[in-house]
Amino acid sequence: MKIDLLTTGTDRLALLETFVRIVEAGSLSAAAAQMGSTQPTVSRRLQILERSLGVRLLQRSTHAMKLTEDGARCYERGKELIAGWQILESDVRGASDEPTGLLRVVAPHAFGQQQLVGPLAEYLRRYPGMAVEWLLHDRMPDFVAEGVDCAIRVGDVHDPSVVALRLGEVPRIVVAAPSLLGGAPLPERPAELAGLPWLALNIFYRDMVELTHAATGETESFPIRPRLSTDSLHALRGAAVMGLGVGIASGWALVEDLAEGRLLHLAPHWQAPPVPVHLVYPPTRFQPARLRRFIEIMRATVPQAVGRMPG
Repeated sequence: MKIDLLTTGTDRLALLETFVRIVEAGSLSAAAAQMGSTQPTVSRRLQILERSLGVRLLQRSTHAMKLTEDGARCYERGKELIAGWQILESDVRGASDEPTGLLRVVAPHAFGQQQLVGPLAEYLRRYPGMAVEWLLHDRMPDFVAEGVDCAIRVGDVHDPSVVALRLGEVPRIVVAAPSLLGGAPLPERPAELAGLPWLALNIFYRDMVELTHAATGETESFPIRPRLSTDSLHALRGAAVMGLGVGIASGWALVEDLAEGRLLHLAPHWQAPPVPVHLVYPPTRFQPARLRRFIEIMRATVPQAVGRMPG
């Protein structure tokens, strides 16, 4: 099947891009949402492409959508043509070309609301032609189906189908409210913490705590039976402030509470293992300028943003 992109009239490349987006999104409505368009417009573009090629690309029913044989060939060849055009466009414009358009990023709830807003603002200030859709949730996105350019993940990334760039790591410390200690001396060693009531951030620790001495590297661990277990950093912090138990949390999230005396830093010479922060995106032969520039800024700014420790 031959596709002539030089034919006058409708922009065939734009039609191909719409078709590829429909296939990857799984439906016309999902493709329209990702493109900031409407379902009738996307449907009309598909019809124009099918008429221009003289073949049916998709078999559609009320509940399903399936590629025809011609549609499957068009999809594979169309992706190659689009990638080739993007590479040509990048080469002609030069590596210094400022990005324009929309970048869709998934970020963790806690980081996305606080620590990553500064790096995001730097990106938008530096590239005024860019807009960002900042999506806050803690699950790994389906990059193709959701039209997501990249995601920022806290913790290890084990998925071999994505590229994971390590941006930095988050130090974690042990804290509790003064009321929990009841006037007792501040615990200095892990053994003194084992008998206290505990809170667990179950995405990182559930029934066992491991701490390392910052100066000597000595490691100690002990079991815990949490009174409260949660997957929310903000919930754990709030419960700790209320005196419900001892918790381990990211240093940056506790700075104000420690400074104002709502929380105490227990066993201050000991830390939990730091948590890595990664920028994750699907592998591709071509990396658009909008993503390339975002990666550059995240690498430069995120380590300081997430590595802040209480004074």
